[in-house]
Amino acid sequence: MRYFIELRYNGTDFHGWQKQQNAPSVQEKVEDALAKILRQPVDLVGSSRTDSGVHAEQQFAHFETNAPFIDPQRVVHSLNLMLPKSIGVRRIVGVKQDAHSRFAATHRCYEYRIVRQKNPFLTNLSSVFLLDLDVAVMNEAAALLLQHEDFTCFSKIHTDVKTFLCQIEYAFWEQRPEQLVFCIKSNRFLRGMVRAIVGTLLQIGLGRSSKADFEAIILSKNRQNAAAQAPAEGLFLTEVGYIWEEILEQ
Repeated sequence: MRYFIELRYNGTDFHGWQKQQNAPSVQEKVEDALAKILRQPVDLVGSSRTDSGVHAEQQFAHFETNAPFIDPQRVVHSLNLMLPKSIGVRRIVGVKQDAHSRFAATHRCYEYRIVRQKNPFLTNLSSVFLLDLDVAVMNEAAALLLQHEDFTCFSKIHTDVKTFLCQIEYAFWEQRPEQLVFCIKSNRFLRGMVRAIVGTLLQIGLGRSSKADFEAIILSKNRQNAAAQAPAEGLFLTEVGYIWEEILEQ
């Protein structure tokens, strides 16, 4: 029986979502807790691979069991008791046997959150950026992302992907109380893509490069032409979308 699990986490204490040797990960913590509850090994397949220090307000993964749950909500309750405070499980739902948390996802949304002065209540949950920014110009440049599909220039090098094409639905900056936030939605994202975009847009906001430079970077398909990644602590995976009627168990 296959299930989707929905969870959220503060990524500060983890070396990303994906399980790895000699470093704590979100995947490892949840797999270990599930295995104890179900009394069988569990392999989670996540919808997105968040990097070290990156957070998720909504993340999905799928896993399989030998038999259906009698009470999924009870498993959720037990998991939340066992997991560290930085990881919370929201629900577990039965899905069709071929439903895949990564490949069935129709879109993903990320936010990058910046504070303009030190705020102890947002430590590790936003990036501190004290210099003046021209947000209007940053938004003009961000709008250019919707006119392109190949984002090789914003991807980590030596990454194992078949294509660098992404269909971005929106990308913009908005001012919120206490925070300046970059919002972006796409059908898929490349490794390090959002943080590289943010780092490059910040250079435009500082007046160190222009909209024309930004488009030239995209067209170059060369990661060395984009700016350094913005720090991990400001990045949040906020939404993973599915067509639920197609994947839920009938």
